[in-house]
Amino acid sequence: MDISSGGLPSIDNSQGSQVYSAALAKSHQKLEGEAALALIQSAASSSQIVSNQPSASSVTATLGQNINIRV
Repeated sequence: MDISSGGLPSIDNSQGSQVYSAALAKSHQKLEGEAALALIQSAASSSQIVSNQPSASSVTATLGQNINIRV
């Protein structure tokens, strides 16, 4: 029984480790991208919650209009 590689080139151990390292880096980048998208989505949803609350200018409209100065 003879098993052939089907025309695939043979690689040595150093090339195999480079391929494995590249695959790990790719999966790490995918995870970082998914985490960044989740962070952006959570920030967008929290900004919608903040925009539904009354604005700070309406709450503090009279703040700072009377200034007491003592000499």
